[in-house]
Amino acid sequence: MVLPTLPTPTGSHPVGTTSVYLEDVSRPDPWVEDVPTRELMISLWYPTARVSGPRARYLTRTESEEILAGKQVAIAADALSTVRTHAFPDAPLDPGLRELPLIILSPGFTRPRATLTSVGEDLASHGYVAAVIDHTYETAATTFPDGRVAAFALGGFPRTPEFWRKVKTGRARDASFVLDRLLDSNPPWAGAARLAADRIGMAGHSAGGAATIAAMLADERIRAGSNVDGSTDPLIPHTGLDRPFLFLGRDGQYAPGDGPAAATWARDWPLLTGWKRWLVVAGAKHHSFTDLGLLADQFGMPLGSATPGLRTMAITRAYLRAFFDQHLRDAGRAPVDDLSADHPEVRICLPPDQPADGGRVTPGGA
Repeated sequence: MVLPTLPTPTGSHPVGTTSVYLEDVSRPDPWVEDVPTRELMISLWYPTARVSGPRARYLTRTESEEILAGKQVAIAADALSTVRTHAFPDAPLDPGLRELPLIILSPGFTRPRATLTSVGEDLASHGYVAAVIDHTYETAATTFPDGRVAAFALGGFPRTPEFWRKVKTGRARDASFVLDRLLDSNPPWAGAARLAADRIGMAGHSAGGAATIAAMLADERIRAGSNVDGSTDPLIPHTGLDRPFLFLGRDGQYAPGDGPAAATWARDWPLLTGWKRWLVVAGAKHHSFTDLGLLADQFGMPLGSATPGLRTMAITRAYLRAFFDQHLRDAGRAPVDDLSADHPEVRICLPPDQPADGGRVTPGGA
């Protein structure tokens, strides 16, 4: 039997990975009343010198079963535990590397952190450290080191605007806490000592992408951010957000005029006063920007997208990497704009009455 596999990272570095448990004792869990602290699991991907050995599991059997429970899918409950990754578990950070840029990743609502593995592995292969957060109780299953599994706990909450704002602002607090721990004097991961505190970015899918705006507003350490296919809340103040920002979403859903989701981006666009781009991908579906699209194709259950999941993931990885290269590595050119010739599925969008250069504008588009 051919096991499902993730796309090979495109960079020159082998990839290591590890999972880290964090506990924020300064605040109770925002969702479950009798949990006195906020517990989180994060996965880290980073460049390593290791070139052989077993590869990391995508998910455990228990996690796969929890995630697929109740889903009308024609695959075994443990199917996601058979996925092959490319990272070496608990490998040491490449000893020759210093001042590594850090990218915080936030997955979609209900989705485990593993669904951004392809993005994390690719960034690590290009010399980044990627840290993806399981936002506890918002995902199907979070497994802690002592064996406890925190299952999804938000089924009874009405999906009001206030609920979604709490999701996004809560994730912003999670992101800031993760940064605090990775950058403090006694970090939970030995390799954290070689992170560049002045080169931090964040990206996320769906609710995780929308939460990136909330995180950037709350934490100035995040120098650049990207929202991948997530509608946003009206969080940006009239003074604007002046750091680089990339919108990347589905054509037909997030192009100007497509409807309510696209309208949230149009509302935020004039308030993004730094470098910015608004890009849409033809033929993509919502989950095509994560591992779920390419894995659905391999499991024989394609999402119905005109663009295969593997191709959409290649686009997602290329544009996120180019964006962070440009803004965290001080590239002298504009690598995001250089990608258009090789990615005809991607087009740049611009709301009416907005400057065509996609550069710095003032609130209101003046």
